[in-house]
Amino acid sequence: MNDFFEIGGVQLKSRLFVGTGKYRSDDLIPAVCAASGSEVITVAMRRVDGSGRGIMGHIPSGMHLLPNTSGARTAEEAVRLARIAKAAGCGNWIKIEVISDSRRLLPDGYATARATEILAGEGFVVFPYINADLYVARACADAGAACVMPLAAPIGTNRGLRCREMIGVLIDEMKVPVVVDAGLGRPSEACEAMEMGADACLVNTGIASSGDAPAMARAFALAVEAGRAAWLAGPGAARSHDEGAAASSPLTGFLR
Repeated sequence: MNDFFEIGGVQLKSRLFVGTGKYRSDDLIPAVCAASGSEVITVAMRRVDGSGRGIMGHIPSGMHLLPNTSGARTAEEAVRLARIAKAAGCGNWIKIEVISDSRRLLPDGYATARATEILAGEGFVVFPYINADLYVARACADAGAACVMPLAAPIGTNRGLRCREMIGVLIDEMKVPVVVDAGLGRPSEACEAMEMGADACLVNTGIASSGDAPAMARAFALAVEAGRAAWLAGPGAARSHDEGAAASSPLTGFLR
């Protein structure tokens, strides 16, 4: 069965997005991309030097670039970085990150929605990084976002699905795809997000900070595939403690 993920007019086979930050060596990036099977990679515009010798020189050809506005503290700064990315040949996909909180690194939802509206109006395919907040998500979608990217836990923490309940609300309510981003540290957590009905996951630190980044990238790829397959299959109903156990095979007539 073909189960493509379509976003921004592009059909993707993989529902795992990867990043380019925090690797002990940028030389690992091609191996991570190959092992993950990912077709989308995010890169901070502040790391792009335009010469092809830096981070961009390690990204395999054929990957869909998702430049991000990491470092932007206002909507205006995010818009400027997005325009620079497009002018630099990175295409019209952009991940909006507006973070003015230097301690918790939580995204500013109001500024994110404002930047989304401006950039969507200019023809960008906008991927806004947000807290798992229904009203912010709706504001971004109404502004023209191609998806919403709620954090699972504070960025870079590897703490897992700390925002599980609120992400579930977004999955239930949003008409645009939900891509779970930030905080997923273990493949089992990405699997759970996909089992809930998320459309995709973006994982950077969980892969880059592991002992064997390509092997972990492969593990995340398998987890995302398994979670998606489980969601499509439809999980069996859980029984409450009061209902007691139920045998998987009937006991009627046993050894009669």
